Amino acid sequence: MPMPLPPFDLDLLRSFLTIVEAGSFTRAAERLGRTQSTVSLQVKRLEDGIGARLIEREGRGIELTPEGEILLAYARRLLGLANEACARLMEPDVGGLVRLGTPEDFATAHLPDVLWRFSRAHPQVALEVKCDFTVNLLDGFARGEHDLVLCKREPQGPVGGTMVWREPLVWVASDRLLLAPGAPIPLVLAPSPDIYRKRALGALDACGRPWRIAYTSPSLAGVQAAVRAGLGMTILSKDMLSAGFHIVGEEHGLPDLADTEIALYRAPGTLPKAVELLAEHIVRSLESERAEPAG
Repeated sequence: MPMPLPPFDLDLLRSFLTIVEAGSFTRAAERLGRTQSTVSLQVKRLEDGIGARLIEREGRGIELTPEGEILLAYARRLLGLANEACARLMEPDVGGLVRLGTPEDFATAHLPDVLWRFSRAHPQVALEVKCDFTVNLLDGFARGEHDLVLCKREPQGPVGGTMVWREPLVWVASDRLLLAPGAPIPLVLAPSPDIYRKRALGALDACGRPWRIAYTSPSLAGVQAAVRAGLGMTILSKDMLSAGFHIVGEEHGLPDLADTEIALYRAPGTLPKAVELLAEHIVRSLESERAEPAG
């Protein structure tokens, strides 16, 4: 006897995923343009079909059950494949060049899979990606050199661009770093006007902790190599920790660091279809990645 088909209605899965990403039924309903009762009913239908509870309400927030955690990963994959199929079947001839500017470390850590999925869905679109400091990217953007730019900035909410990522920052060093008590902090930083450099110096000055520039490199690889060699410590996004690095802090009199954020800027005016598609894909992909539970 054949097994019954699973109740994986894509509309129900999309509502379930939106609830997880938004963090509440109310915000999910706003994103979906539906009432909260409709969204709640969709989850109930999904739970009834699967025969298991998926979401527990925790005050104003939500918590996934073990079954909900399992379904979340599959929901992302199923909806991703559905979106890819629609793109290939409904817009197969979209082509052209899209010029994207991005910080080097963000491109290294988060963009490869995002751009690979876009290229697979739109094989006729050519991508030209430039990695640079935010201030240089914005200068080029103002001159019309980029269609889309991902920029690091201080948190500022929905003002200019679309916030797509939040970066928790940490002080990092390697086991090779030897630091005498009370000695100035040796820093390995990118040159001005890098936002991490500004953050590091501003935070240390604010708490009165002496520092010295031990090594400067304009590349992420250069900064990481110098830190790994024990020449000094630096600031990195917590997502960028690699083998040989560890987080340092109070033991060296280092202040806590507030998050920075990544925002996506679109060139003004009417944009080619390929540019709009990539912008939407980046926002959707990074929102999903940001909302994915750890572990």
